[in-house]
Amino acid sequence: MAGPLIATKLHVPTLRRGLVARPRLLERVRPGVDARLTLVCAPAGFGKSTLVAEWVAGAPADGRAVAWLSLDSSDNDPATFWRYVLTALAGATDGAGSRALDLITSSPTATDLVLTTLLNELAATPGPVWLVLDDYHLVDDPEIARGMTLLLTHLPPQVHVVLCTRVDPDLPLARWRMHGDLVEIRAADLRFTLDEATAYLGEATGLRLPADDVVALEQRTEGWIAALQLAALSLRGRDDVRGFIDQFTGTDRYLVDYLVEEVLAHQPAAVRDFLLRTAALDRLTGALCDAVVGGDDGTRMLMTLERENLFLVALDDRREWFRYHHLFADVLRVRMLAEQPDLVPVLHRRASLWYEAHGSADEAVKHALAAQDVDRAVHLMELAVPDIRRHRREALLLGWLTVLPDEAVRRSALLSVFFAYMLMVTGDLDAVGERLDDADRALATAQDGPAPSPAKAEELRTLPATIAVHRASLAQARGDVAGTAEHARRALELAGPDDHLARGGASGFLGLAAWARGDVSSALETFAQAVASLHAAGNLVDELSSTPVLADMWLVAGRPSAARALYVRALEVSAAHDGPVLRATPALHVGLSELDLEAGDVAGATRHLEQAAALGEGAAMAESRFRWFASMGRVAAVDGDPERAIDLLHQAEQLYRPGFFPDVRPIAAMKARVWIAQGSLARAEDWARQRGVSATDEVAYLREFDHLTLVRLLVAQHRAHQDPDALDRALTLLARLQEAAESAGRAGSLLEIQLLTALAQDAQGDRQDALRTLGTAWSQAPEPQAYVRLFLDEGAPMKELLRAVDVHDRAGYARRLLDAADLTSSAAQRPPAAEQLSARELQVLRLLDSELTGPQIARELFVTLNTLRSHTKRIFTKLGVTSRRAAVLRAHELGVL
Repeated sequence: MAGPLIATKLHVPTLRRGLVARPRLLERVRPGVDARLTLVCAPAGFGKSTLVAEWVAGAPADGRAVAWLSLDSSDNDPATFWRYVLTALAGATDGAGSRALDLITSSPTATDLVLTTLLNELAATPGPVWLVLDDYHLVDDPEIARGMTLLLTHLPPQVHVVLCTRVDPDLPLARWRMHGDLVEIRAADLRFTLDEATAYLGEATGLRLPADDVVALEQRTEGWIAALQLAALSLRGRDDVRGFIDQFTGTDRYLVDYLVEEVLAHQPAAVRDFLLRTAALDRLTGALCDAVVGGDDGTRMLMTLERENLFLVALDDRREWFRYHHLFADVLRVRMLAEQPDLVPVLHRRASLWYEAHGSADEAVKHALAAQDVDRAVHLMELAVPDIRRHRREALLLGWLTVLPDEAVRRSALLSVFFAYMLMVTGDLDAVGERLDDADRALATAQDGPAPSPAKAEELRTLPATIAVHRASLAQARGDVAGTAEHARRALELAGPDDHLARGGASGFLGLAAWARGDVSSALETFAQAVASLHAAGNLVDELSSTPVLADMWLVAGRPSAARALYVRALEVSAAHDGPVLRATPALHVGLSELDLEAGDVAGATRHLEQAAALGEGAAMAESRFRWFASMGRVAAVDGDPERAIDLLHQAEQLYRPGFFPDVRPIAAMKARVWIAQGSLARAEDWARQRGVSATDEVAYLREFDHLTLVRLLVAQHRAHQDPDALDRALTLLARLQEAAESAGRAGSLLEIQLLTALAQDAQGDRQDALRTLGTAWSQAPEPQAYVRLFLDEGAPMKELLRAVDVHDRAGYARRLLDAADLTSSAAQRPPAAEQLSARELQVLRLLDSELTGPQIARELFVTLNTLRSHTKRIFTKLGVTSRRAAVLRAHELGVL
């Protein structure tokens, strides 16, 4: 749920009075200007935050912008974490991070491309930018660590990150240390020296302690600032200073326990009670403290605690929000549990009620869980479901559900359905049906219980139809076409006339079931109804996100122009909106890239994929994230880089999750096609065995892509003299596939089947039959001019067949395809020094031959400055030069430009 952010977490902590000057440490921070990361790592109480805050306060007049974020455990969620980071950066700069912030509402969070957008924005920031993340150890989610690694790896040179943490973060520190990209400040550096301890104790206690006493304290605490601070508090008003110091021994835990007991023992009863009761809170403000403690002087008490230096840290300049020193708060909580354990859940419940009344569902749920008030936590979560769904913050609710007892989730119909949806997204299909059964049982039980609130009653009314939609989704993911249609029709029966979301989902799965059967006409009609229902529901994100599905159906029907028109219109609509709608835009660019590539426009396809990357690849449906990598893999294959193509397809395979769409183009078969084109027939044969694909299979649309890949393998085996019967099996299978495609009206499938039939006939020596088949294919296809790569990807045998087409027809499709083939292969005719330049590197080279600066070129290409540098370095290496000017001159000499 995209609730309000806590502004005080974005403020630099206020420096305490009597701060000991530590110029030696400030000198350790300054080299960070030449490194990507400054790591301030030490146990609690070593002055990490104070050091960095002091450095920020003494910032020189170098125009640097400092974005500060104080983290806490509630930020251990990728969406929440990056939302705070982006907000901090946008506030500290002229809005750098604002576009990325618009994309952060996707779920699961599309970290890679959200960060690509951020990096592009930071690259355009003129002055130095420092991002400080305090208490980074409180966020240990692996996805956050992966995102931080991506961010730090590609930081523009003027951007630097400072991490204050108790433990080493899960980042490639060794690599950055070796490359000089890491400045480290550790506990050994932060410990008070004897001089610093003397200055601190003199200021804090008002005593001029003998040198021997200071040495004893410094040695016993090993310069640990928190322990010295506690010791200074305990020394106030003592007559036997030496006796106290002599007894000042023990491990850290006992040391802190002893000193806090000494501090608490010297406080008035009201102050001690306030400290213990408010320790349940991560952040403190007067009204919240009053609600928890049951008093009316919370603000005055906080002012007193701050004045007395009782471990209170101001979180804003107005002194409205505070927090306790973490160590101090930990010990207070332990003491409270020991003294009044029954009161602890009461305090948390009061905090939950206060946060609920003030519109902070996140904090309200957190305290309800801390109070072990499961029923209240469930109630709050159920109330939050509509907003969570509206703002696409499902990851937040999933985090809550993992903390709830499983039985509590199962008792709630709403939460069970949501859990089922999240399990579907993550690919855990076996558990989805069980959770939907739980929802059915919970619904039946709810009918006999007390009347729910109006909002919850409306959610429960529509839930049966929603459950049926999810069952259709589960059947779809399992390849059960009949079950998909059955559950979708049931959802339509249960949904009311105005339940547009449920009706849209049901119609959508009916359309997908028809598509899976290969009935493209019914699929187009039914899925269009689903899109209309989404439009009626005002769900623009899902409406636009459905565009690639509908476009794919038009491609199967042989109408690329209709698919392109859908994408163009959807992009126009998305351009007129902002916020969550932008999450659907990257998928539209990916779809257009596929159309451009098929039409022979490799540069256009690459440009659309880069735009998708720059905007943030967070498609509204998380299970379609793999498509960007699959499309980029095909571009790499066309660009003559099969190894990179396989690598990209492997990444797509890792991201793919069976879910809401039929798997009509299995990625494994895409890889097999690359191997076949490369001549790696053994690998392709392994694919066929593992997949269980044979020429005698029953034909079905869901197997069509596999079968057409097998045909290519059989033809290749014949040409390699590996299988004398391969062509007969291929032609028999093609005949059955053609009959199925013709009966279902799949013109797009029919064109591919016929061109493969022509190739098989030609390989068999039947050139005239092959030419007639090719001519029939062109005459029957609704839009044959839209297909280029479909033919050219078949390589030399297809080009030979095209050259044999009657001379009078060469002005038509064959001539155009041959011209496109000549254009594609022209790169191979360049001088040797330039022959390895890829299409992307040629694009970069053309921009280098302009007046644009490096950052301007990066923005033009929708890449980070670091990515541009990588491209430039490869260009220099291939051309044998060391500068931009030399590269441009050399390219002109070679005729590349």
